[in-house]
Amino acid sequence: MNSRKNLFIFSYMALPVSLYFVFVLVPYLGAMAISLTRWTGTSTLDAIEFRGLQSFQRILSDEKFWSALSHNLLVLIVMPICTLALALLFAALFTQGLKGAKFFRIVFFFPQVMSVAIVAIVWGFVFHPTMGILNGVLNLVAQAFGRAGSNFPWLGNVNTVLPSVISVAIWQAVGFYMVLFIAGMQGIPEELYEVSRIDGASAWVQFWSITIPLLWETIRTAVVFLTIAAMDMYTYVTILTNGSGGPSRAADVLATYMYQQAFGGGNNSNPFGYGTAIGVVLLLIILMLSALGLRVTRREVNEY
Repeated sequence: MNSRKNLFIFSYMALPVSLYFVFVLVPYLGAMAISLTRWTGTSTLDAIEFRGLQSFQRILSDEKFWSALSHNLLVLIVMPICTLALALLFAALFTQGLKGAKFFRIVFFFPQVMSVAIVAIVWGFVFHPTMGILNGVLNLVAQAFGRAGSNFPWLGNVNTVLPSVISVAIWQAVGFYMVLFIAGMQGIPEELYEVSRIDGASAWVQFWSITIPLLWETIRTAVVFLTIAAMDMYTYVTILTNGSGGPSRAADVLATYMYQQAFGGGNNSNPFGYGTAIGVVLLLIILMLSALGLRVTRREVNEY
């Protein structure tokens, strides 16, 4: 019986495991091998030269790499906190019998249906200094208070380009996590809230003592997803800054810097090898941060 069960499981797992091996593990291993070489990426394979850890040693002294990493870390701090806070807030509101809740759920989730590229293009127009909706609204408010308006370059200013990019990523992500939390909240027995109300617990106390603990595993999963998203940001930065990384590369992240080194040309004598080395480091950082996030947020599972 066990042999039949194992054969049945293997027959279903063989194809997805094989696909994962071919399209995920093999490219990862290939990237790690290329990161140890000197290669332009366009020459033949026999032109590849083994250079060991030279590319990784170069990373240690590369100021642009550390600058891009610092931008990623800022996104890592701001994006998960804001996204989770807003998603939990909206999920709590839309599960309390709020009028029009179903409509607002669809509206808030709609950005998730759109591709990242389309979202970035739309927000590029929103942030436009002369034709953008954002400056238009701000100018109307300024005029209402008797002040002169301005055409502020949100994506052309060193201090605002990265916050602008982060805000777009948050705007698109909130709807997905809101729906995720709503599904979790709807699975919590109403009896728990009724008992707490009888004991005199306020809605705020119920949220922190019942909702959050019973949603904790869902929140942990969301933290991992947001960690991976925060360490990417390639499409948002590339489209919103037209591939420039913003003024003085103030919005550059590791993914965009990796692409620039691998395919941007310039004076880099080892474009593909060095770019791949940056990609390997990025992969290791994501794995470490994801494992750390799961470790830090681990707690006893609450059952009901």
